[in-house]
Amino acid sequence: MHLFYTPDLEGSSYTLNEHAVRVLRLQEGDIIQLIDGKGNFSNAKITEAHPKRIVDTQTEYGKRKSWLHIAVAPTKNIDRLEWFLEKATEIGIDEITPILCEHSERKVIKDDRLEKVIVSAMKQSLKAYLPKLNPLTPLSELMDTNFEGKKFVAHCYEQDKRQLKNEVAGSLASLVIIGPEGDFSESEVDEAMAKGFIPVSLGESRLRTETAALVACHTCNLLNED
Repeated sequence: MHLFYTPDLEGSSYTLNEHAVRVLRLQEGDIIQLIDGKGNFSNAKITEAHPKRIVDTQTEYGKRKSWLHIAVAPTKNIDRLEWFLEKATEIGIDEITPILCEHSERKVIKDDRLEKVIVSAMKQSLKAYLPKLNPLTPLSELMDTNFEGKKFVAHCYEQDKRQLKNEVAGSLASLVIIGPEGDFSESEVDEAMAKGFIPVSLGESRLRTETAALVACHTCNLLNED
């Protein structure tokens, strides 16, 4: 069955563009599915050449009970960041912020390209909520943002750290920050801790940036799933 992302969906009917109908050879009476990225998952029937009538809609489809925000430094190879965005969307995430750190190797990203990756992953995994992608943000600015939940900084320095898996269970909202390939600077870690971020470990293995971000995503989901 064909699935379409329709962020402007309102009311009981929707008109797809002619290109989509022609290329997919959709016919009157065919059933298609529509998601708006805001939690609505609809089955629609083609009633004419273009208008599609909504047959039924499930609101808050697949809504998660906890909020997960991961802030991660973009990788030098942008494909690796795109891989993280795709997999995190499939697993479940609510908000993603690319962050600019002292050791960042990539300081420019193309938001529109990354947004397309997220939309595609949302459709592929039958999610009805589109994760929010924020613009590239300086780490210090992100740390000053008010966040009502638990905040974690994952880093590789040899100091007293807790295991994320032991800290995140039962949290209604979590923010995890992941540094670049060269890790956060020590001063960035100190600043994060001064601003209420709990220093955490993701395990004994040394992980790439995008892998660490995905491990954090999976850990938070696994321990807070319904």
